[in-house]
Amino acid sequence: MSTRDAVSAGPPAVPVAASWHVRGRVFDLSNRALVMGVLNVTPDSFFDGGRYTEPRAALERALAMYDEGADLIDVGGESTRPGAAPVAADEEIRRIAPVIELLASRCPIPVSIDTRKTEVARVALDLGASLVNDVSGLRGGTAGGGEDAGGARERAALAARHGAGLVLMHMQGDPQTMQKDPRYADVVGEVRGFLYDAARRAEEAGMPREAIAVDPGIGFGKSVEHSLALLKRTADLASCGYPLLIGVSRKSLFEKLLGLSADERLEAGIAAAVACVLRGARIVRTHDVRPTVRALRTAEALL
Repeated sequence: MSTRDAVSAGPPAVPVAASWHVRGRVFDLSNRALVMGVLNVTPDSFFDGGRYTEPRAALERALAMYDEGADLIDVGGESTRPGAAPVAADEEIRRIAPVIELLASRCPIPVSIDTRKTEVARVALDLGASLVNDVSGLRGGTAGGGEDAGGARERAALAARHGAGLVLMHMQGDPQTMQKDPRYADVVGEVRGFLYDAARRAEEAGMPREAIAVDPGIGFGKSVEHSLALLKRTADLASCGYPLLIGVSRKSLFEKLLGLSADERLEAGIAAAVACVLRGARIVRTHDVRPTVRALRTAEALL
C-alpha cells in the first residue's frame, strides 16, 4: 500500500545540513561525511549475526572500528532484515544492555541504539547511549513493538530529555512483510515527505532540530527499482534540511543488481555510498569501516 496519503507534500528545498548535535557533541558536516559502524548483537542479522553477541567481542569490534575511523557505533539487538521475526523487548534489552554499558564506558565515540521500541531506547540511553536510531520513523503499532503512536512519539521525547541524537528511518510495512509487494506512486516524494513529517513530529515532542537526522531506508519496503530511484535522487532527499544517513552496506540490492552474495558486496556498497555523499548524504552506515573511510576521504579531497 502506498504511503502517499499519510504524509504531507513535503518540505521546501533547503541547503544540506552543516552540523549534527549528538549528546554534547557537535559534528561538523560541512566538509566530511560521518561513518557509522554497524555492530549487531543478534544471532540472525544477515551479515554479522552471531559474531559479537558476547560483550567482550562486541567491545573489541567497536574499538577496531574506532581505530579504522568510525565516528559512531550503531548497536542493534533485533534483526530487521526482510522476513525477520520480531523480538520481545525484554530479550532485546538482554542482548544490548551489557554491550551498551561496556561501550559507553570504554569506547571513545558515541554509541547508538538501533531499535523501534521505547523501553529498549530508555535502557540504552540510561546506560550511556548517545543516539537513538529508530528504524520505524516514529510509527506506532510496529510488529513486535507493542506500542501505539503515542508510545512511538515518546521515543522522541525520551531522546530529547537525554540530549541525545535521533535518526528517523522510512520503512513501508514491517520486516516480516515489507518486501512482499512494496508499492509507491512516487517513491522519492513519498519517502521525502514521510521523513519530513516524522522529523516535525519529533520536534513537536521536544527534539531540537539540530539533533535529528533522517534515513530513506534503502531496502526496507522497497524494490530494487525503488531503492535505485532513491539513491539516484539523494540530493532531493538531502534537501529536506536534516542530515541524511545512507545505509547500503552489503544490502541484497546488490545481489539482485549484480548477482553478488553478502560476502561479495563490499565494492558495490562503497561505490553507492560515495556516490550518495557526493550528492549530499552526510552519514554513511556500514559494516566495512576502514575501506569506506578511505574511499570517502579520497572523494572528499577531490571536491
